[in-house]
Amino acid sequence: MAMDGAHDSRPEGSSYIRVERVTKVYERDNGTVYALRGVSFAVGKGELVGLMGPSGSGKSTLLNLLGGLDRPTEGRVIVEATDIGKLSSDALALYRRDRIGFVFQSSYLIPALTVYENVALPLVPLPLAEEEKRGRVERALEECNIAHRAGHLPGELSGGEQQRAAVARALVNDPELLLADEPTGELDPENASRVMELLTQIGEGGRTVVVASHDEGVLAWLPRILRLREGELEADETR
Repeated sequence: MAMDGAHDSRPEGSSYIRVERVTKVYERDNGTVYALRGVSFAVGKGELVGLMGPSGSGKSTLLNLLGGLDRPTEGRVIVEATDIGKLSSDALALYRRDRIGFVFQSSYLIPALTVYENVALPLVPLPLAEEEKRGRVERALEECNIAHRAGHLPGELSGGEQQRAAVARALVNDPELLLADEPTGELDPENASRVMELLTQIGEGGRTVVVASHDEGVLAWLPRILRLREGELEADETR
């Protein structure tokens, strides 16, 4: 189903995320760059959504706005009735810490730490009992089918195993929203399928998952696709 980039048809009350006429502008040495232009859409709680488009289409910029890593130049990003672009820096940091899980193209695991220790890192600043932290790490490792490698260093893992460990680290805080930026970009087709299967299962478990990719091969795993081109929302497709 195609849609106008400035509108969406979902009623406000049913939406977990609302992106309303968002424009993001960067000032560069060679002039003004529009990363996003008047993008609008809504995402329901527990939905699995893909952001598809070529390099430079605005996918990563949009993920950064959803995750509170950046603020829109114009428009609003509303998560559960909160305009996150208007939060203070401290409130935005808490939003990222407590409600968002990030997965990137590279796993960014710390080489000198075991898989268990890498997954436990987001819990270090939290005022939780050690037993609670241990339980969270073990649950995340089991959910991502990487518990059997918990005592290994990242260099001893395959690329697919490293990415599953990165997903476990993103889940250890029990986030409401998981944002994945090109999560299969460095993987062979077999491991890419395993990671996408994992992300699909996470979405089916009730979390909202947004996956950005330029790889058309991930389409089969995503029930809804938002297509971006040159910073504009070109189409909203439900499969």
